Amino acid sequence: MTPGIKICGLTREEDLRAAISAGADALGLVFYPPSPRFVELEQAARLARMAPPFVSVVGLFVNAEPQYVREVLAVVPLHLLQFHGDEDEAYCQQFARPYVKAARMKPGFDLLQYTAGFPSAQAIVLDAFCEAYGGGGKTFDWNLIPSGLSKPLVLSGGLDAGNVGEAIVRVRPAAVDVSSGVEAAKGIKDAAKIRAFIAAVQAVNAATAENVVND
Repeated sequence: MTPGIKICGLTREEDLRAAISAGADALGLVFYPPSPRFVELEQAARLARMAPPFVSVVGLFVNAEPQYVREVLAVVPLHLLQFHGDEDEAYCQQFARPYVKAARMKPGFDLLQYTAGFPSAQAIVLDAFCEAYGGGGKTFDWNLIPSGLSKPLVLSGGLDAGNVGEAIVRVRPAAVDVSSGVEAAKGIKDAAKIRAFIAAVQAVNAATAENVVND
């Protein structure tokens, strides 16, 4: 299966255009005020309206007040919600919108049990554990991922053009999610890094398809 590609933490129109032009499947907007990638509603709405058909706009929240999420949804055309805090399933479901739930990976974390707690989630996003929310641009030990998971996985955490190919081969995620790995500075994307990242994913996909044909 070809993994989808999400470019997250977009704050500028030129960065969003670069992601679309390079072939991103999803565009991530961060609605977590402590983040350097946080976008105000007016800017978020402007960015979201730039997305072409069949490219998803994803809104990322961390322990947000439900009323704030509703305020965002009233203004910004989001296709998918991404929850990165301590939200439970009842919280995630209340907005009547498809969602994915992040898991903060570290040794001893029971991903199977965690995933079972979100039967309504579209997928589970795997990110590295750090004291602040978000992965801090760090990878985690992919060997911590157990087999037999009941949900598709979105792999995040320290991905860049140099390691995403290996990540796809080893983890076989449904999608990959990158933010700091395609940045020139926090919240400022680098168009060349975006192109290189997406090219690296596409190269793995092409190699996999060729192997299938040869078999």
